[in-house]
Amino acid sequence: MEKLKCIIVDDEPIARDIIESFITEVPYLELKASFGESAKALVYLEENAIDIVFSDIEMPKFTGLELAQSLTNPPVIIFITAHRNFALDGFETGASDYLVKPVRFDRFLKAVNRAKDYLLLKKTASVHQINSDRIFIKSEGKLIKILLNEILYVEAQGDYLKFVINGGSYTTLGTLKAMEEVLKLPMFFRVQRSFILNLEAVRSLNGNMIELIDGKNISVALNKKEELYQLLGIK
Repeated sequence: MEKLKCIIVDDEPIARDIIESFITEVPYLELKASFGESAKALVYLEENAIDIVFSDIEMPKFTGLELAQSLTNPPVIIFITAHRNFALDGFETGASDYLVKPVRFDRFLKAVNRAKDYLLLKKTASVHQINSDRIFIKSEGKLIKILLNEILYVEAQGDYLKFVINGGSYTTLGTLKAMEEVLKLPMFFRVQRSFILNLEAVRSLNGNMIELIDGKNISVALNKKEELYQLLGIK
């Protein structure tokens, strides 16, 4: 299976080292970055697609709970804490699990297996590609046909995807990461964490803001801007 991309957020270097060593023992996990400050992790998460975040709760300036609450489309979050009484607060922010320090490998593995099963469930059965020009999505209890050239954009909304087409929209369970395997170049481009655009739907550009033909304004991630301009033939 495709590896699940992870990051670690903890102000204690030893704690980060332990989780890093655990990740290397799990074949389906891939560590993409490790942060000692949650504010830096937030910037990274806004511009990069990550499957699992291992985050300490208690951190100076910007806590793990505040990090989770700041994310518009959060990945799976597994909190790490030295205090069991913080667990309830963690679950209220949408965390999938919590690990108590010192973290045992067997407990770590149980948490990531649960996260893996959840992510696999999200990726399957909600979107069906029939051929190269159309898909069917499960929405409102039925299968709805959408022609790819009708799609203006797809927006991630928590565990769901919103497909906006000419004349309407539909919502279904799924992830943008899974949709990138269906909505590809040269027609579609993921401009930031929460949006995949049909390049033909772009009406105008102003700095890092995109206006679409339906009037929707979307920001482009800084690390995607140059590629977007090139795809649109702008030098």
